[in-house]
Amino acid sequence: MATPTRLDFALTPGHHTRAFAADARFVPDGRPKPVVVFVHGFKGFKDWGHFNLLADYFAHQGFVFVKLNLSHNGVVIGGTGDLEDLEAFGRNNFSLELDDIGCLLDALHQAGQTPIPAAELDLSRLYLIGHSRGGGLVMLKAAEDARVRAVATWAPITDVNPGWPEAMMAHWQQAGVMHVENARTKQQLPLYFQIVEDYHQNRRRLDIQHNLRRKLRQPLLIIHGDQDETLPVAKVPLLQAAKPDAEVVILPGAGHMFGGAHPWPQSELPELAAEVAARTAAFFAQH
Repeated sequence: MATPTRLDFALTPGHHTRAFAADARFVPDGRPKPVVVFVHGFKGFKDWGHFNLLADYFAHQGFVFVKLNLSHNGVVIGGTGDLEDLEAFGRNNFSLELDDIGCLLDALHQAGQTPIPAAELDLSRLYLIGHSRGGGLVMLKAAEDARVRAVATWAPITDVNPGWPEAMMAHWQQAGVMHVENARTKQQLPLYFQIVEDYHQNRRRLDIQHNLRRKLRQPLLIIHGDQDETLPVAKVPLLQAAKPDAEVVILPGAGHMFGGAHPWPQSELPELAAEVAARTAAFFAQH
């Protein structure tokens, strides 16, 4: 089996000046291939755990697989590869992330903006995959960008606002910042109150269920584990009610990361993650 080519590149968006890294994986043959853009979740990054094995899998299935570090996810270009710029992490918000994804989609459509040879790209078959918070982002992005052909979400959030209690909100607003622990690294990650302000200023754009109901015309695949410890599978019907024609797969025994962990030293995908990838590739092939 041919080893996929990996091309690393960086983009600087127009909506801020913080560059972000991306990479593309494909088996070069000079023929146009469908393109998948993968978006990581909260506290995630493009090279987390088994995500590079995912990229290789999709490349072997005949896709160009592109993944990005959202610009304010805390990862630094040329840095450790893990979360280290906590100030940037704290300044992140959903609008920034949607615009970062838009920047990447624009770059793919503009000759010379990425190192991927144009002959390898079939941008009439452009698909999005998002995990967790990234799942919410790709649904919102597809709802506002007709260039996207179909969307797959893995253990997605159902709402940008997780239902913050009023007392906590008042304290957060007064202090200007609250901290969440990264269970993996024990870092105390700041969240500045601006993420709430951004949510209120862009409420219609960031309303996942409204956008599914009113704007998302593309086919949607939702894959969720019945043992998800982070986002309970009981939330999935909220998305189904908003988009009844969505294809929903509930995987028995699957947690939030579908068997993955960081770091992931094995050379094979976790069994559940491999099933998620296979079902997603088949879904895109149908559309």
